[in-house]
Amino acid sequence: MSKAEEKLLKIYDGSRPDEQGLFEIPYINQVAWTLVVVLLGVVIWLSIALINAENQRNALMTQQCADPVFKGEVDRKCLELVSSREHWWQHLWYGVRHLSPEEVK
Repeated sequence: MSKAEEKLLKIYDGSRPDEQGLFEIPYINQVAWTLVVVLLGVVIWLSIALINAENQRNALMTQQCADPVFKGEVDRKCLELVSSREHWWQHLWYGVRHLSPEEVK
């Protein structure tokens, strides 16, 4: 190999990617997986909040927690414990599908 070829190879040697550490940057993978876990936690938390809110909304709309002593009032203890539909996923599905409140007739 001539001196010109060695010089040329030496110039282009620095522009080659480092193949050993190309996909081995640990902090980037950690940031990505941490972001995925945090976002998944937020989605689960918001789903639980939506399920509880829809359960109480449906109980109020169907008047399942009317106070027996004071007419027209709501029994708050019943509202915390009521299960207005059979399964939790029914609340979630209804809450996701209906983004605006229904019109009262």
